[in-house]
Amino acid sequence: MRVLVVEDDASVSHWIGSKLHASGHNFRLADDGEGALQMIQNEAFDVVILDRVLPRMDGIELLNRLNGRARPPILVLSANDQIADRVEGLRAGADDYLGKPFDFTELLLRLELLAKRNTHLQQDERLHIEDLCIDLNRREVQRNGNSIDLTDKEFKLLQVLAEHQGQTVTRAMLLEKVWGYHFDPQTNLIDVHLSKLRNKIDKGFERPLIRTIRAIGYVLG
Repeated sequence: MRVLVVEDDASVSHWIGSKLHASGHNFRLADDGEGALQMIQNEAFDVVILDRVLPRMDGIELLNRLNGRARPPILVLSANDQIADRVEGLRAGADDYLGKPFDFTELLLRLELLAKRNTHLQQDERLHIEDLCIDLNRREVQRNGNSIDLTDKEFKLLQVLAEHQGQTVTRAMLLEKVWGYHFDPQTNLIDVHLSKLRNKIDKGFERPLIRTIRAIGYVLG
């Protein structure tokens, strides 16, 4: 998983990050609400851990700002753990709520369940990015009505990019989602497959849909 940890207490956020890394997951840190909002809108994450009490925009306001927008599942992790606090957080749009202090094993399980549930929901849909249509159930791809034949790895790459449309998907996330690697094997594996995918998706069309974000990853749309 790629996890965004939104927490203004550096000792807590780095501890969570180190535990996530030891469990084979990637993470990014944000220490205020405004920065977290920008990251959620611009980068791809499987799940977000969100503290309620944050500078420059608290967790509830951040949830309200994201209302109606495409976003990853969000778990609120907060010392404000009364029933009224939980109800407020869930009503604001949180997908789960866990009080502090907490056990990391439980936190990790909740994150994995949220990410898995979100993936299942996405796979029941057709994805549309401008004139590109991806049928996840039939594993069929069309652009402007023309069928595109993709290999299994090319289709999976496209699916991951499409599920995070408009967001930067890192190389580490692609390696994990498509090849199951929890480390970078330092090969041109992604570059070779992305080059072939781009040739099939964008060749002959005036507007390219796949963009490279240098030294970071790729964006679709």
